[in-house]
Amino acid sequence: MLARIACWLIVVLAAVGVPSARAAQGGQCPPAGWNKAKLENLKAAKFEISDKGERERFAQDVVACLASPDPFLRDVVAFEALSHMLRADQLSPEVQVRIARDLLARLGAQDALGFERPFVALVLAEIVRADGIAAFLPQELRDTIAGAAVAFIHGVDDYRGFDEREGWRHGVAHGADLLMQLARNPKVTSVNQLTSIRDAVGAQLAPAGHFYIYGEPERLMQPIIMLAQRRSFDEGVWTAWFDNVTAAAPLRTWDEAFQSQAGLAKRHNIRAFLY
Repeated sequence: MLARIACWLIVVLAAVGVPSARAAQGGQCPPAGWNKAKLENLKAAKFEISDKGERERFAQDVVACLASPDPFLRDVVAFEALSHMLRADQLSPEVQVRIARDLLARLGAQDALGFERPFVALVLAEIVRADGIAAFLPQELRDTIAGAAVAFIHGVDDYRGFDEREGWRHGVAHGADLLMQLARNPKVTSVNQLTSIRDAVGAQLAPAGHFYIYGEPERLMQPIIMLAQRRSFDEGVWTAWFDNVTAAAPLRTWDEAFQSQAGLAKRHNIRAFLY
C-alpha cells in the first residue's frame, strides 16, 4: 500500500513541477554570507531582516538547514526564522509557493539522519497555516501537500523524540501538526482528503510496542478536533471510527494489556490520546 502511495506521489509531484528529491537535498547551510555568529545575532533580533530581497533570499536558502544535524541551525535558526516570517506575513506569495515546492521534494527524499523530513513537515504546517489565513497556494499544490502529509504520517517508523545532544526529530508530532493545519484550512474541502487525514491519525495512535513519551498523543488529537469542528462527519461515522481505533485488537480483551509490554504500550498510547 505504501509503495503505491509513494509511486502516486512521484507522479503528482512531477506533474505540478515540484523539484526533484536530488535538487531538494542541495543547498548550503548556513546560507551563503551567514556564519554562526551572524545567525546568533539574527536570532537575538527576532529574525527581523528589514530588506525585503535579503529576507526572501534568506528564507529560501535557510530551508537547507532543516537537514542539519546541528540543532541550532535546524530548529533554532531554520524553523524559528521561517515560522516567524510566515506568521508575520513577511514573504510574498510567490516566495511561499517556491518554499512549499522545495519542502515537498524534501519530504519525499531520503533522510539518513532522520532530522530533515520531520522538520520539513513542521515548516509545511506553517505554510498551510498561512494559506488558511489568506489563500495563496494553487489548488493542485495544496492537494499535493495534503497527499504528501498523509503518506508521510503513514510511513513514519522512526519514533525518536528529543536527544540532549542532537535535539528533536519528532516525526509523528510534526506530521500531526501538518495534518492539523490541513484539517483547519478552509480550502481543503474534499471529503476524501478529510477522511484520509483522519485515518492517517488512526494509523499512528499505537505503534507496536512503542510508548509515546514526548506529547505525541496530544498532537495527534489536534487534527481530530479540527475535523470535528468542521462537522464533515456525522455522529455515526465518528462513533465507528473511535470504536475502531480504541479496539483491543490484536489483544482479545483490554485486560490482556497488562500481560505484555506491547499491550501496555497500546493501552498507554490510546488512553493518552483520549485524555
